This record gives sequence, C-alpha cells and structure tokens, in this order.
Amino acid sequence: FQSHEEDDRKVRRREKNRVAAQRSRKKQTQKADKLHEEYESLEQENTSLKREIGKLTDEMKHLSEVLKDHEKICPLLHCTMNFMTIPRPDALASCLPR
Repeated sequence: FQSHEEDDRKVRRREKNRVAAQRSRKKQTQKADKLHEEYESLEQENTSLKREIGKLTDEMKHLSEVLKDHEKICPLLHCTMNFMTIPRPDALASCLPR
C-alpha cells in the first residue's frame, strides 16, 4: 500500500515538474521571440537612419558646393568697403549693386 502511494507521489511530482519545465520553456521562448522582434525593429530603424544620414550628407555636400560657387561671385565678399571701419550696414549698402 505504501509503495503504491510513493509511486503515485512520484508520478504526480514528475507530472508537476514536467508541466513546470514546459511552462519555463514556453516563457523562455516568448522572451527570445520578443527580443528577436525588438532586434529586428532596431535593425530597421538603424537602416532608416543610415539612409537619412546619407541623404543629409549628400544635401550638405550640395549646399557646400552652392555656397562655394556663391562666394566666388558675391559682391559683398569682394567689396573693399568690407575692410573699412565704417558701420556695417553702410558698408553693405555701398557694396550692393544699384
């Protein structure tokens, strides 16, 4: 009789342990899935940001070239009045084409 009770307890304990292990595996799998989804999302965001950085870098290069071209022809940068000690608005006004 006692042996039968011990066997029943062992069977119940094994079943309880099996269910607990199954629950633990499921929880770990869900955790891993969540981390993987987060990783994928961050990778997509990273790719998007790199693309945006590339576009902004191209725009900066373009605007730098436009500025250099403008500096070559800008009368305000080449006007000798800019080097005099008169108030700035007057110096700018005297350099502008009329």
